[in-house]
Amino acid sequence: MARRKKGRAVHGWLIVDKPLGITSSAVVNKAKWAFDAQKAGHAGTLDPAATGVLAIAFGEATKTVPYVTDALKAYRFTVRLGQATNTDDAEGEVISTSEKRPTADEIRAALAEFTGDIMQVPPQYSAVKVDGERAYKRARDGEKMELSARPLFVETLTFIEMPDADHVVLEMTCGKGGYVRSIARDMGAKLECFGHVVQLRRVWAGPFEIADSIPFEKLDALAKDPALDAFLLPLSAGLNDLEELHCTPEGAAKLRNGNPGMVIAANVEYGEEVWASLDGIPVAIGVYKGGELHPNRVFVLG
Repeated sequence: MARRKKGRAVHGWLIVDKPLGITSSAVVNKAKWAFDAQKAGHAGTLDPAATGVLAIAFGEATKTVPYVTDALKAYRFTVRLGQATNTDDAEGEVISTSEKRPTADEIRAALAEFTGDIMQVPPQYSAVKVDGERAYKRARDGEKMELSARPLFVETLTFIEMPDADHVVLEMTCGKGGYVRSIARDMGAKLECFGHVVQLRRVWAGPFEIADSIPFEKLDALAKDPALDAFLLPLSAGLNDLEELHCTPEGAAKLRNGNPGMVIAANVEYGEEVWASLDGIPVAIGVYKGGELHPNRVFVLG
C-alpha cells in the first residue's frame, strides 16, 4: 500500500516578495509549511542578498515551473563603481579599486555592449558546476577557476539614475541563466573603473510581477490559516506564454491517461506547444497535431 502524503493537496502559484538575507529554498520551505502543502518548488533562484519576485509552485503547478524559469525576467540593481570584489557583490572582499569614475553618458554608451545575444562568464561564487562541484564551494577554498562563457539574451539594459559619482542604478530584462553580478563586473571592466552589485531586486518574472506578491512576513502571520489561500494564483497563471485550447470530455479522459486527445483549435500551427483545459480546469500540456494534443505533461486536477 502506498504511503499517504503528508499535508494538503494545494495546487497553484504563490508570488513572494523575498527579503534580504534568506535563501530561496528557505522561502519555499516556509511557504510549504504555512500552507501545509504536500509539494512545492520555485522558478528561478534569488541569492540571499537579492530581494523581489520569487514564484513558488504548489502541487500540480510544479509541472509548469520550466515555462516560468525559461521566461524573461527583469531586475533593478545598483552598481558600486570604483571597486571590484571577489564575489562581484557587496558580500565579498574588495580585491581592486580605482579612482576613475565614468560619467552618466559614458555609462549609457557602454550598456549597448551588454544587450542582445551576448556571452557571459559566471561569477567565481556561483552555482555553476566545475567537474561536478559547485563553483562557489571551490571559490571558498581559495581556488581561482577559468569558467566558460555562456550565452545570454539581454532584451534591455537601461540607465535609470546616478545618485552620486560612486553609484549607478540600472534595470535589465534578460533570459534564463543571467548573472546581474557579471554585468556589473564586466561593465566596470569596460569603463576601467571596476564595479560590483550592492543592491538587487527582481521586479518581475515571466507573467508574475511584484504587485502579485505577498510579503514574506505574512507567511508567518497567516500560517495554516485558510485566509492564506486567497493569495494563491491558479496553475494556469504559469502558462501565459502558451496558447490555451479546449478539449472535449472524451479528449480530456484520453489526455489524462497520457494519450493523444481531441482539442478544439483555432489559429494554432501544427507542432506548436499548447495547453488544454476542460471547463476551465487545466488537463495537459503538449504538442498540437491536426486536431489532437499529444501530451508531455498531464495534470491530475478536478
